[in-house]
Amino acid sequence: MATVPIPQSRVDDATPVAIVSGGSRGLGLAVVERLLERGDRVATFSRGRSGRLDDLTARHPGELFATTLDAADPVAVASFVGATIARFGRIDSCVANAAIAAEGVLATTADALIAELLAVNIQGSIVLVRECVRQWLVQPRPPTPDGTGSAVMVSSSVAARGSPGLSVYAATKGALESFARSLAREVGSRGIRVNCVAPGFLETDLSASLPAGDRARLVRRTPLGRLGMPADVVGAIDFLTSRRSAFITGQTITVDGGGGF
Repeated sequence: MATVPIPQSRVDDATPVAIVSGGSRGLGLAVVERLLERGDRVATFSRGRSGRLDDLTARHPGELFATTLDAADPVAVASFVGATIARFGRIDSCVANAAIAAEGVLATTADALIAELLAVNIQGSIVLVRECVRQWLVQPRPPTPDGTGSAVMVSSSVAARGSPGLSVYAATKGALESFARSLAREVGSRGIRVNCVAPGFLETDLSASLPAGDRARLVRRTPLGRLGMPADVVGAIDFLTSRRSAFITGQTITVDGGGGF
C-alpha cells in the first residue's frame, strides 16, 4: 500500500480545484490542460509520468499537483485526495478518467486480467469519487444554486452498444454509468452532481494499435467520417464540471461522432 506525500504549500482562496485521474497522456492530459486554461487549480495522478505532463507541471508550479500512483490502490487514492486538500484547501470537481483496456475474446481472458480491469476501472473510480464526496459533505456550500461539487466518470460508447473483444472493458464502463445514476440520486440533495461522458473510439495509443481494416471500419460507421480526438471530448467534461451545467445530474453524454446511431 502506498501513500502520497502531502505538499507543504496550501492555497485557501476560492479558486476552483479539480482532480483528474489518469492525467499523464491522452484524454486525461487534455482535460488537465483545459482545466488549467480556464483557471482551475488541478491535481492529477497516473501510473507513470510523461514529458508533456512534466512540461505542464513546470509551467504551472502553483496550479498543478501531479504524482504517480496505482488507481487500483484505495489507500493511495484516498491519500492523494487528502494531499490535494492539504495543498489547495478544497475540491470542486472530480474527473474519474484513469482506466485500462484489454482486447480479447472472453473465453481466453485470464482471471488476473479481469481482476485488474475491475480494480482500476471500477474500484479506482468509485474510491476516488467516494473520497471527493466525503469532502463535499463537509466543505462549506457556496451561497449560490450552483452546487457543492461535480463528479464526472469517463465511460465509453461500448458500454451502451458493445464491441467484440471488449466485453470486460464494456462491463466496467457500464458499471460506472449505473454508479453515476444511483449516486446522483443519493447526493443530489446535498448539491453534488454526478454525470458520465462516453467517448467513442479516439485517436489514442489504443486505437493506433488497431489493424488497418478495423480502423477503417470504425471510420466508415461514424457519420462524421473520422475517429475522435481527445479535444472533441474535453468540451463535454469542461461543461459538466462548470457552473453552466448546474442543473444536470445523473446523465451520460455520448461523444462519438454519431457512431452509436
